[in-house]
Amino acid sequence: MPDNDTFINHLEELRWTLLRMLTATALLYPVGYILSPWIISALVQWCCPHTFGVLHYFAPMEVFLVRLKLALIVALILGCPWNMMQICRFLLPALYHHERQALVWWLAGSSFLFLGGIAFCVCCILPLLMKFSAEFATNDIQPILGLSSFLDLAGWLSLAFGLMFQVPVAVLLAVKFGVISTASLERKRPYVMTVILVFAAILTPPDVVSQVMLALPTWILFELGLLLSSKIERADTDDHV
Repeated sequence: MPDNDTFINHLEELRWTLLRMLTATALLYPVGYILSPWIISALVQWCCPHTFGVLHYFAPMEVFLVRLKLALIVALILGCPWNMMQICRFLLPALYHHERQALVWWLAGSSFLFLGGIAFCVCCILPLLMKFSAEFATNDIQPILGLSSFLDLAGWLSLAFGLMFQVPVAVLLAVKFGVISTASLERKRPYVMTVILVFAAILTPPDVVSQVMLALPTWILFELGLLLSSKIERADTDDHV
């Protein structure tokens, strides 16, 4: 019975944790909706060359639906610190001291890299990709870009960069928990590069430019993860000696 009571208590705490996260997202949703026109305008001005002119919409409710989706994304980003804190609050009591430290570092590092990947995509990659696309325009071929298609491209690319920027965290965790050694990863660099290229092709639109732009920083982050994991291995070895 005590075990059943403990399990029920954990489920109840999990329920309240999820409710707090959903409540925060719901409260921030109107803020995201209010900010969405400014975000769309800033994103278009930053990323789209003058060749494209203005963006268009092709359905009566298209802009409204785009703003609803963008508002949810903004609410999730603004609520990220609170939600991370709720996850830590739920998990930390069940962990040992060193496990708590590892969890906090993992959540902080993973969140930072995910948001960093999005920022890198929006600030550097997306404008370059849109400029590259605009160079195909001629006197006989003029682009008409839809708002929804542009924001879908921005969203997918941002998600792809956020996910692929998790590579250093994945490498550190794999080495830390003994799944694979740094030396083994170093020997398997060609295979890792192949996997990175495959995922870059899956996560980006079917063009070489965006695939290379995603694969290259991911490879650099993989090397960074190897460097940090080798230092962790040496530190663990020194502790055992």
